[in-house]
Order: sequence, then structure tokens, then C-alpha cells
Amino acid sequence: MAGHPDQLRIFEIFYSLQGESRTVGLPTVFVRLSGCPLRCSYCDTEYAFSGGDWMGLGEIFEKIAGFDAKYVTVTGGEPLAQRYCNDLLVKLCDAGYQVSLETSGAVSIAEVDPRVVKVMDLKTPASGEVEKNLYENLDYLDEKDQLKFVICNQHDYDWSCAMLEKYNLAARCEVLFSASHQAMEERKLADWILRDHLPVRMQIQLHKYLWGDEQGR
Repeated sequence: MAGHPDQLRIFEIFYSLQGESRTVGLPTVFVRLSGCPLRCSYCDTEYAFSGGDWMGLGEIFEKIAGFDAKYVTVTGGEPLAQRYCNDLLVKLCDAGYQVSLETSGAVSIAEVDPRVVKVMDLKTPASGEVEKNLYENLDYLDEKDQLKFVICNQHDYDWSCAMLEKYNLAARCEVLFSASHQAMEERKLADWILRDHLPVRMQIQLHKYLWGDEQGR
């Protein structure tokens, strides 16, 4: 999605508690960009595949500032599918916000500002989009970043463990294992992680337990 000059198509900007990643539970402004080139089986933001409004960076910043928050998460859809997403990330960092980017791992992160905390997926087989993974993105992750696996079943778990070993992922960044909401029991995933002594952090999506699938949360 190329976009208008210096504008982004924004589906919503809202204030909530961060539901996952290292800053879970912290009040955060979420900037959700419209559009995504993937169609993951477990996607919970299909409503953002289309629609939204074109907004300039000044308008976006004005809305963010109104929430008086320290943390900003840029998400989607797939935010990096829009040409000027990296410009937004740079300006947010320059303004002093603690910025994170939620990205699918299917678009290059090579140009993302190094100050941004990247929370990137590796798509598991059950997502239906495993072939879209750009493994060269792993080279751009460092210790402040996080790599997320959404696990739906035993096969996904075994594949994720294989990726963990093949790419020595725990030495690159923090690794997150998450049970696909309502597709797999969190307890079962926790038991597997403990049984296998994995160097990963298990996460549960806090916002799903507080607000379900309500938009703007």
C-alpha cells in the first residue's frame, strides 16, 4: 500500500493496556494501520484489512498526544505494508515516546529505526502463511526485540522448537511462545515449555481476558 504523500491509512488510534510483549499491562497508545498482505488462520484483526482514514503525521501526533501516554505501539494489519510507516516510527522516537512495532515478519524490517522495539512473528504452519516468513529479518533483531510464535497445536510447537534451535533464536532476542486464543489450551503449552526447558517466555493475551475480541482494546 503506497499511500498518499506523507500520509498513512489509519484504522484506529486508541488507548488501552498493552496485552502482550515485554510491556504487558502498561497503558499504551495503539496506532493501528489498515491493510495486510497476509491472511493468517488465527487473525483477530480482520476488520482492519480495509477501511480507515488517510491521516498526515501531524494529525496522528495530535491524537496520540491527547492520551498523555509514554508508550506507543504501531500495529496493524501489517504496518510496514504502508510506505510512510518508517517515517512515523522515526518521528515518534524523536518525540521521546517508547515505541514498539508489531509486525508479521513477512515484510523487511531492515529500515526500521533501531530505537524501535520490534515485536515480530515467525508464522507457524497452522497460520497458513508459513511460506511468507522472511528469515533474513532475523538478522535485524537484537536483545531489545522480541520474536513471537503463535502456536495452535503440537505440530506448531515442534516446528517452533526446531526454529529456536536452527537459528539460535534465544541468543538473538527474547522469544515469546503464545497459545492461539481458543485454539489451544494455555496450560498445555506451559507444560510443554517446562518439560523441554525452553529458553522462552510464555505469554497470554491480557486484553483477550479483559475485553474479549472488542475492537479498540
